[in-house]
Amino acid sequence: MPPDLDLDAYDFELPPEQIAQHPPTQRSGGRLLVLERETGDLTHSRVRDLADWLAPGDLLVVNTTRVLAARLRGHKQTGGRAEALVLGPAQAPDQYHALLRARGRLRPGQKFRLGRESAAFDCEIRAVEPDGVVVLAVPAGVSPYDAGEAPLPPYIDRPEADPDDADRYQTVFAREAGAVAAPTAGLHFDAELLDRLEARGVERAEVVLHVGAGTFRPLDREALRRGELHPERYELPPATVDAVARTRARGGRVVAVGTTTTRVLEHSARGGALQAGRGETRLFLYPGVPFRVVDALVTNFHLPRSSLLLLLAAFAGREAVLAAYAEALRQGYRFYSYGDAMLLR
Repeated sequence: MPPDLDLDAYDFELPPEQIAQHPPTQRSGGRLLVLERETGDLTHSRVRDLADWLAPGDLLVVNTTRVLAARLRGHKQTGGRAEALVLGPAQAPDQYHALLRARGRLRPGQKFRLGRESAAFDCEIRAVEPDGVVVLAVPAGVSPYDAGEAPLPPYIDRPEADPDDADRYQTVFAREAGAVAAPTAGLHFDAELLDRLEARGVERAEVVLHVGAGTFRPLDREALRRGELHPERYELPPATVDAVARTRARGGRVVAVGTTTTRVLEHSARGGALQAGRGETRLFLYPGVPFRVVDALVTNFHLPRSSLLLLLAAFAGREAVLAAYAEALRQGYRFYSYGDAMLLR
């Protein structure tokens, strides 16, 4: 296997204290490490100064997915704590797919009580699928999301979500409900930063990609062999296709906010020209796969050995990206969902 496709080549040690446990006080208050793709040069900046790194005529593309309150805490009917991540409706009415964590083997017929206080409800496992996902039956008319909380990732090590996570684990442009994890690069944007970008002459356009359960699962060699990831639902509106065409005509750059936005744009151009549409994407961007749409990328710092890190390596080169990560570690940058950001341009 070539080094660029060997997961061992994307491993690094991350001190636990550099995993951000809370968002910055101000959304755009984080640090920004700028990586020049052609030279590998690095510059330390701030997210609030992103407009200084873009040019009039550039196009910023954001993901407007909205994170569901998909994390449910509770207990087994027989006692013992339980926790569920609700992934979405199953085929039968009043049934949902979920990742369920509880002591002991999960099996059909087990009963649980899940959810917050007065919104808690009783449910039952109807099936356990081969990949470990369960089918939960809930009472008629009950939405589990009414009883849930922000589905913070497991590396945010807190007993429970804080009240402000309901707001801070959503982007300011979140609108289309359907994700079980946030498109974290978008968390850095607030009204002040968006106003500065608009004043700079940077246009904005939108896509939707609903981040799915696969984001919580490690990348394995089987995914590398297949060259595709878990399916995620997306939409690319005609207005965004038109905005990309205008940007190209005026010589501007397409700047994707996040790997989710990147995957929508690149998936929709696999046939050549960028095509509006909706559906599912399994696109896996790794070194050797060409980029057809995205010219610059705003992103967070990602887990080692992850598909997201391979996407960055495909975009800017493995050695340059890992050198940037090493510099971020030396300089005390904060990693993962609530952490600092990079601009690859």
